[in-house]
Amino acid sequence: MPTSQPWGHGNITRSKAEDLLSKAARDGSFLIRDSESIQGAYALCVLHQNLVYTYRILPNEDKKLSVQASEGVPIRFFSGLPELVEAYYNPNMGLITHLQYPVQKEEEVEEETDTNQLPPQLPPRNFASNDIKDAEAKTAEQLSKSLPDTMLTRLQQLDTSTIPEEHQVAIQDYFRTALSLDIEQIQSGHLDLPGLKKLTTTICKNLNSEISRILPALEVFHRSLDQQHAPGMCDGPKHMSSDSTSQSLHLRLEHLTKLLYSIEDKARSSIFESLGQEGGHRKSLIPIVTFEVKQESLGISTKMILKVDVEGGKLYLKKSKDGPDDKFFVHSKILQLVKSQKEHIKLILETEKEKILRKEFVFENTKKREGFCQLLQQMKNKHSQKPEPDMITVFVGTWNMGNAGPPHNISTWFQCKGQGKTRDDTADHIPHDIYVIGSQEDPLSEREWSDTVKRVLRNITNLSFKQVAIHTLWNIRIVVLAKPEHENRISHIFSDSVKTGIANTLGNKGAVGVSFMFNGTSFGFVNSHLTSGSEKKLRRNQNYTTILRFLNLGDKKLNPFDITHQFTHLFWLGDLNYRVELPTTEAEYIVTKIKQQQYNDLLGKDQLNMARNDGKVFLHFDEEEITFPPTYRFERDTRDKYAYTKAKATGTKYNLPSWCDRILRKSYPLAHVVSHAYGCTTDIMTSDHSPVFGSFEVGVASQFVSKQDPNSAPEGGIQIMNCVALLLTKSRTKFLVEYHSSCLEKTVKTPEGENMEHSEGSIKVFFRNQIELTPIISDPEYLLDQHILISVKSTDSYESYGEGCVALRAAQGCYTEFFITLTHHGEKTGTFTGGIQLHTSEGKPTEKLYDFIKIEKDDTAKGKGSDQNKSITQAHDISNPNYMGVLYQKGNMVDKGWSYLPKKGGHDVGTRIPSGKVLNPVGEVEKSSEMFDNPLYGSMAKSQVRNRDQDHMQPPALQEPAVEAERPPVPTPRNRSYTCSESKPQPPTPIAAHHSTHKKPVVPSRSEGAMLHGRPPLPTKSRPGMAEALAPKPRDYRDNLELPVKRLPARPAQSSAHRDGQPEVPKRSIL
Repeated sequence: MPTSQPWGHGNITRSKAEDLLSKAARDGSFLIRDSESIQGAYALCVLHQNLVYTYRILPNEDKKLSVQASEGVPIRFFSGLPELVEAYYNPNMGLITHLQYPVQKEEEVEEETDTNQLPPQLPPRNFASNDIKDAEAKTAEQLSKSLPDTMLTRLQQLDTSTIPEEHQVAIQDYFRTALSLDIEQIQSGHLDLPGLKKLTTTICKNLNSEISRILPALEVFHRSLDQQHAPGMCDGPKHMSSDSTSQSLHLRLEHLTKLLYSIEDKARSSIFESLGQEGGHRKSLIPIVTFEVKQESLGISTKMILKVDVEGGKLYLKKSKDGPDDKFFVHSKILQLVKSQKEHIKLILETEKEKILRKEFVFENTKKREGFCQLLQQMKNKHSQKPEPDMITVFVGTWNMGNAGPPHNISTWFQCKGQGKTRDDTADHIPHDIYVIGSQEDPLSEREWSDTVKRVLRNITNLSFKQVAIHTLWNIRIVVLAKPEHENRISHIFSDSVKTGIANTLGNKGAVGVSFMFNGTSFGFVNSHLTSGSEKKLRRNQNYTTILRFLNLGDKKLNPFDITHQFTHLFWLGDLNYRVELPTTEAEYIVTKIKQQQYNDLLGKDQLNMARNDGKVFLHFDEEEITFPPTYRFERDTRDKYAYTKAKATGTKYNLPSWCDRILRKSYPLAHVVSHAYGCTTDIMTSDHSPVFGSFEVGVASQFVSKQDPNSAPEGGIQIMNCVALLLTKSRTKFLVEYHSSCLEKTVKTPEGENMEHSEGSIKVFFRNQIELTPIISDPEYLLDQHILISVKSTDSYESYGEGCVALRAAQGCYTEFFITLTHHGEKTGTFTGGIQLHTSEGKPTEKLYDFIKIEKDDTAKGKGSDQNKSITQAHDISNPNYMGVLYQKGNMVDKGWSYLPKKGGHDVGTRIPSGKVLNPVGEVEKSSEMFDNPLYGSMAKSQVRNRDQDHMQPPALQEPAVEAERPPVPTPRNRSYTCSESKPQPPTPIAAHHSTHKKPVVPSRSEGAMLHGRPPLPTKSRPGMAEALAPKPRDYRDNLELPVKRLPARPAQSSAHRDGQPEVPKRSIL
């Protein structure tokens, strides 16, 4: 595109084009941008009566351009865009109005070049002027005289008594004579330094000959360990030539080092195979770990020793550390671990033999309890009979290395040790399944850095990790390593990079990414280094959008979706460079707050947090709570002092201590992911940044093979109906919906929707047809792990106006109303509501490994007909506020972009929930008392509890007037609903005073059916003499199977509509 033309805007987004035209505010204003749906095509955007009309400009086989305008208008072809624009200045060309006023591009202030980040440039070899030649010759002559003298002076000031005399003479001769020759070589554009090479060869003569002497012996030994080598194939070892000029010394040393590593690996592999271990891979051996705990029984506390033997698959209970084992439990007999939510150091152990007499243990601290849980989970996983894992652990690390090599020992980074949320020492030997390491300002080569990381992991875990991928853009790099046992489970590996430096052409800033499939689950990882400087936050926001749009990863069939929708789990890490936005005069105040560990005061001024709250970047991403100090900018070789001033040619530059290095994530709705660690190291000090680590427990799906006969198994189905899209756009066009998923036989498109004017700047579209989607497999074990991607597209330009995702697990067993926030290129573009119902074949999903650990919920409410032994909820680390199973707390609610409302009484095509209350746009009820927690995934939503995040996500323009009051309510029982929201742990506000001393164990499952496992109920525990709860707790009806419901008169048409199974067409619908 000729961007030099005032109307040529290149690859700006559709929403940006609409904003520019709206600001122009004159009929006939226009611009041309690149098409988002067809490569090589363009979009002509025209403003008329405050609405934007978009026309596609398509090239033909001869590269002639034509406009898709109104029907009946002859198609004209043009050789270029200027000719086309000139023609459409004339009226009656098929456009809504003729072109009149080209919209100018907005000027962007480019960042200054950081010369330290630019690649080295060679001096020019050809000169245009004799004067320049003479001046350059004089400069070279002066340099060749001054530099040798300087070097000789420095040498004389150093202690050379330990250096052999011949080496001293060689160095002095180099400075006196050969250095000048090397300077001349550089000035003429040649990078070879013959003088320096001669010096190093002289000094390393003995080392070079020694390498030549020992290499043949090592290579023979290496070949003898190689199982693929057949006798007689080679007469003798092929080793490197002893001629010192044949190869440089560093290559010979590198070869020697790699050869020694290879010998060690092959020798160990041979030993393991001789012992009969599978595959010849080195296996991680987790030592026996002991925990000192207190066992509580009948109100009496007794000291106990718990000994975990992961390799043997047993848990031993002892009364003293050196005493005999009282008893042990085999891994298969340990059914459940239940964490106490009230006391973060208490854990309940449920075994097959003693389900009634549960064992309660009190640990030294929360980290010890977490380490014990991880060891038992590792033990269950190691001895599981499942052919494929349903849960893996992922390490994510980011480090700006500051153009300095790493220290010898960086193991604490991979062991998640330091400050913040860290792992306990007892988990040191538990390896992660996947390691993802992002580095910025990395001075090493790909091989050097990869070998360094592998060496560290080998020392920690005793495993030789396999490299999945490595990708580098200048000094930005990402490395992905996996356990050897997962090598055949990883496929569809893609990598890419995006430059965001000056004019998006320099790679000193930008991003690298890697994506792959782990069995049936897709992963994406992005390592980015964004624009530096406290005042350049807007530029950083633009960097984020650019990376989001142009990083090409994942399944190519999902081109309508950016990377935030393409992967089940997306992790974004790197030096994001967002700063603490305080005046430079507050530098000492910031340092004081850091020393006092009062991070919240500073995090409130964190630019990334503020931008996320405003919905400008990382929409619907999660970040674990930050409990570690700022990771930038330290003085090197210490972590005790921040160097927040930097002298530059333009003056003193301030770099206030900030959390520049971050790890964020985004997963599909109802996908399992838990953060176990998020912090920074304290002992790696070669850079002015500290490395940051994160540890995640992630649910994965297998490459499913149904056990059912495909000929006899009933065909499954997914019904989607009553869909309404509210789009934030001024475009005048028609829309359709596309449904994508790997579980579908094909992509499904809906008929054209019915537009309805909503308000200025938005349009409501009704899709009244019921859509039937056919899955390739109807087994619930497979379908409940799947998701449907939704894209709302225009029918004219076929460009996406918003994308979202729906989890099939939400529709298990009943019709479910859903609400999702539509986004496009990281911006909110509207909302999409509807209903979904899932039909599967018969079968019960197996229990997942991550359901092994639960959370006990203190439930003091006893309602009429309640069952105290069925208080069940999805549970995991209660210290993790991002996990979906955490109970609702009032506080800083964060919109997740989706919510679900199951309706087990049958689906209703209207806009009321069974209680007759009206749903507002986020799927909440007008009165909070009508909304209840979902026991599996959600948190109780309350329409009164909203912060600025939700206010931003739901502007007043999107609110719909209440439905007509004369419509009778639906007489169906009250049902649970669940929305995804987050909250920082804060004391809950009591709603009703229902006192009880009973606590009920929370035993979650992924489905309603799994809630009743046929296990004997866990007993309640009551201690005589205990006072009643001081703080009244809200009554929780989630465990009540007979909820009190006001019986309301039924509307006449409902029963027949539900009997026929066909939805009614709503008269009016709200989002």
